[in-house]
Amino acid sequence: MHILLVEDDALLGDGIQQGLQAMGFSVAWVSRAREALAAWQSVDFDVLVLDLGLPDQDGRDALSRWRKAGLTIPVLILTARDGVEDRIDGLQRGADDYLIKPFDLGELAARLQALLRRGRGQSSPLIEHGRLQVDPSRQQAWLEGQAVELQRREMALLLALLQSRGRLLSADQLSDRVYGWVDGVESNALAVHIHNLRRKLGSGIVETVRGGGYRLGAPL
Repeated sequence: MHILLVEDDALLGDGIQQGLQAMGFSVAWVSRAREALAAWQSVDFDVLVLDLGLPDQDGRDALSRWRKAGLTIPVLILTARDGVEDRIDGLQRGADDYLIKPFDLGELAARLQALLRRGRGQSSPLIEHGRLQVDPSRQQAWLEGQAVELQRREMALLLALLQSRGRLLSADQLSDRVYGWVDGVESNALAVHIHNLRRKLGSGIVETVRGGGYRLGAPL
């Protein structure tokens, strides 16, 4: 899952980013509304986590404008404003969920997974692709009922493909979902992870479209 985090508190933002990345998520973190607008207009995200007390604009006003401008991905508001009227207003302006600070990182991750499932019409927490089953919350995969050990980046790559089934992803789009906005990624890193995923799950798991990018292969 590729997450856009909008949080102006440096300590909290870094903690959320590091914590979610350790759980296998890809997280791009910005601290201002204008940066968030530029980010979601240029990068394909799965979900947006939004603080309300931003330095350049109230988060609720920003969300209202973004929805009118075409933002369609799920939005979770993350804020210390715990009044009932605050929650109602945030939901009416376009939020899909609301989590009050302080919060448990595990709960945040679970809510994000639930938002993604609902947005894709998926009722089960397991993602199935033929003989392959994946539990995103546990970061575990099974092939024909046998556990398959995947490294964190390999799991991120697999989930990016599964959650975009039917779609062609460019190398840059796939790298964003696997690494987030990370500097210094080796030019061949994505190719190495694709090779490892094919070795562990079969050569057909990733289909290469020459000149176009990559997509999920036929069910195993």
